[in-house]
Amino acid sequence: AIGVIILFGLVTKNAILLVDYANTLRRKGRSVREAAIESGRVRLRPIAMTTFAMIFGMAPMAIGWGAGGTVRESMAVVVIGGLVSSMFFTLFLVPVVYARVAGVFKIHGTREES
Repeated sequence: AIGVIILFGLVTKNAILLVDYANTLRRKGRSVREAAIESGRVRLRPIAMTTFAMIFGMAPMAIGWGAGGTVRESMAVVVIGGLVSSMFFTLFLVPVVYARVAGVFKIHGTREES
């Protein structure tokens, strides 16, 4: 359960940063599609660095040495697996969902005119 909570916090932070940057680009006049693509491209390095730092930090726990190693090992494996898959979902799925949602709604939540 603790591993899932850790994973949820990190994944949510990455998605929020990506969407926030896309909204900043939209306010500067970029189209929804351009903002989604550019935010994924620009936020790739920070998201990858955060993810890999967390993976490398969890690697010793995943080995499971010492007393209570099996408990820590299972938590670390959950976090590492979730981080690897979530990095790809964050970088590819979040911009797609953002483009679909922002294409229907303006930044401030009102419907765009057709």
